[in-house]
Amino acid sequence: MSIRNAWDRLTRWPGGRTAFSLLVGRTAPYTGTIRANVVALEPGRSEVVMRDRRSVRNHLRSVHAIALANLAELTGNMALAYSMPDDARFIVAGFRITYLKKARGTITGRCVCPVPVSNERREYDVPVQLFDPSGDVVAEATFQTLVGPRPADRA
Repeated sequence: MSIRNAWDRLTRWPGGRTAFSLLVGRTAPYTGTIRANVVALEPGRSEVVMRDRRSVRNHLRSVHAIALANLAELTGNMALAYSMPDDARFIVAGFRITYLKKARGTITGRCVCPVPVSNERREYDVPVQLFDPSGDVVAEATFQTLVGPRPADRA
């Protein structure tokens, strides 16, 4: 089942966003370690929230840089995966992140990205911003993501 189909089906029901987020975490176990919740998903756009918990903090009592990178990747991947044609797949080919300030509290990732219209092999830049509860940007990330055709036996 595609990300788009799972989201569209599950979010019709109460608790569907939570169920979808748990499903994503079980499908991608490392991503699941931050226990983020996907709260919005549509073509070219996503919003994902990660609560500030001890398990995502560093020794300075702020959200760990790698937890932020994980949130950024999840946010960008969700926006792109929801937007892609059914006969396409993608892989992250590069990643850069800039940390702008200490991250504390619930962190919200937002992505607005290009919408691939075909499975033509092409690289896309997928930008993500991470916000703290006061609305300040704590980090900005860009993923270089390679989109291409899904193998014929998996289309």
